[in-house]
Amino acid sequence: MLEILYRDEFLVAINKPSGLLVHRSPIDRHETEFAVQILRDQIGQFVYPVHRLDKPTSGVLLFALDKESARLMGEQFMSRESKKSYIAVVRGYADESGVIEHALVEKLDKIADKSASKNREAQEATTEYETLATVELPFAVGKYDKTRYSLVKLHPLTGRKHQLRRHMKHISHHILGDTKYGRGEHNIFIRERFGCHRMLLHAQELQIRHPHTNEMLSIQAPLDDTFKAICKLFN
Repeated sequence: MLEILYRDEFLVAINKPSGLLVHRSPIDRHETEFAVQILRDQIGQFVYPVHRLDKPTSGVLLFALDKESARLMGEQFMSRESKKSYIAVVRGYADESGVIEHALVEKLDKIADKSASKNREAQEATTEYETLATVELPFAVGKYDKTRYSLVKLHPLTGRKHQLRRHMKHISHHILGDTKYGRGEHNIFIRERFGCHRMLLHAQELQIRHPHTNEMLSIQAPLDDTFKAICKLFN
């Protein structure tokens, strides 16, 4: 059963758990459960995903309940009118705040994107961030006898594939639990020390304009128990 955060006759938003695919993908052929299918069965209605979250990312995921609402919301996301806020735990002490402007070449999947052009130019990509808290733990990870982490809020101003994960890697503040762009020794540490088997990136808030009423909506998703337990390290 998925946690429903918002629902009316046009839209429905859920709190997607980490590890759940949005829809069927040739990359994860072994997966049998998808947010689209679970939500459709749960509410007894066909649903149209209007944006994506990576499989390991949790948080606010929005669907439309009809094709016209899906089209209007798709246009809103394309025009960057919607606003997204994420919470993440990253390695090291991040600056108090900053803007990452680092162009990204679209990452193609060998299976899903095999027909796409391979000669793509880097696309502009911008992420704002602010550090909410920092912590130093008395455990040796890698070459240091203590380890430092930051709890950060991230605001992507563009919507490139894996943007937040790649941007945090670019400034050497890799997101914990990220097996693709993160640091293996830190991922092992949080698994073994804290029993954390997920990537610590959560889509906390989505601000949109309702496609039919023009009302501004702010949809927020609470953290799961694992993420909450890690946040307690930061008081």
